[in-house]
Amino acid sequence: MHWSIQEIAKLAGTTSRTLRHYDETGLLRPSSIGSNGYRHYDEAALVRLQRILLLRQLGLGLPAIADVLDNERDERHALHGHLDWLRQEQDRLARQIASVELTIETLEGGEQLMAENMFDGFDHTQYKEEVEQRWGADAYAKSDAWWRSMTAEQKAGWQERQRQLAADWSAAATSGVAADSAEAQALARRHVEWLRGIPGTPGGGTTGGASGPPKAYLLGLAEMYVADERFGANYGGQSGAEFVRDALTVFAEREL
Repeated sequence: MHWSIQEIAKLAGTTSRTLRHYDETGLLRPSSIGSNGYRHYDEAALVRLQRILLLRQLGLGLPAIADVLDNERDERHALHGHLDWLRQEQDRLARQIASVELTIETLEGGEQLMAENMFDGFDHTQYKEEVEQRWGADAYAKSDAWWRSMTAEQKAGWQERQRQLAADWSAAATSGVAADSAEAQALARRHVEWLRGIPGTPGGGTTGGASGPPKAYLLGLAEMYVADERFGANYGGQSGAEFVRDALTVFAEREL
């Protein structure tokens, strides 16, 4: 079977423009091109596209995805690896849901919270390899040691701060304020201060000497919020992530 570029774009939830870009970069060639110039894709191309989209969800850039695909040509073996990761994500989310449901039930019942039951499914070590690939082993080691050094109450406080920041970003994006507005820039400053407090982040740490993330890091992180759906979900989806990116970009250009 063969599918047109429009059919594939619709099925995969992407755009014809993206698929043409993948063709231009050599990442995903059409199986055939008709005399009228229309691109068509076969089953092998669909499997390759599925792998590309899965790797994009992991936060990899297109050059890194090309390397992965070139080095792992056994499609079935690679897809088994992707499937394992997806099942781990499914299990983690199920545990998080159960943990939050238990917290709600405990609060509504007026019972005593048990800290050891509140963080099942929030294990950050699952991203060890990804963090080390992006920012280095030292960055992961520092952030991991920092997280493990905190009490359950401190972890809960940090997660609440993160949740509130994400909620405020989503609210600002929904309200329609401009990325360069005073409100958006105040959120950008809060975001940078939040990053500054995370050991392992370039310029970050818990000491008063932490300078905060450099401009290049902040700009790259802002772009990742849009490219990686896992981050975009924190800000209300694609449009919210784009608002955060634009606001952080303005802040980086003005302040860093």
